[in-house]
Amino acid sequence: MTIHSGHPFAADPDPVRRFRGRLGGAVTLWTTGEGTTRAGLTISSVMVANGEPPHVLALVDPDSDLRDGLEEHGGCVVQVLSWAHRDLAEMFAGTAPAPGGAFAHAGWEQTRWGPRLADATAWVGAVPVETREVGWSLLVTARLEEPTVLDETAPALGHRRGHFVPLGG
Repeated sequence: MTIHSGHPFAADPDPVRRFRGRLGGAVTLWTTGEGTTRAGLTISSVMVANGEPPHVLALVDPDSDLRDGLEEHGGCVVQVLSWAHRDLAEMFAGTAPAPGGAFAHAGWEQTRWGPRLADATAWVGAVPVETREVGWSLLVTARLEEPTVLDETAPALGHRRGHFVPLGG
């Protein structure tokens, strides 16, 4: 990873990336594995499809450790990050240093789907049921199991135009 003095996408001439950046969205952290085989990735390209059963869809970097972890472990935890988690989000996105690894910078509870951020106020266990290439990403469709939503007082973490923003509050 290389740390730059400016934002990596500030002068991005790609109109598709610029359009996507204007859509914005809540920032989630997807985690999988256990012990030394944990993997995680910050993802804001997420959609929830209600139904029987409900599903979550996400665009995942095909070169990420998360992709390999999902294939190896078969489950993951999808947690909605709060404004207080913005540094952790940068670490899992690979845009900020994480001495000792990103998992060393927060408290975790192991679940049957993977590690769960101990202070997350909204999370769900998920089981991938389909993956396919879409553009330069991997579209992961996962069945939701046991969603948990607690009361929250802090704003959620959002991402718009290359920057983190507080959502609600």
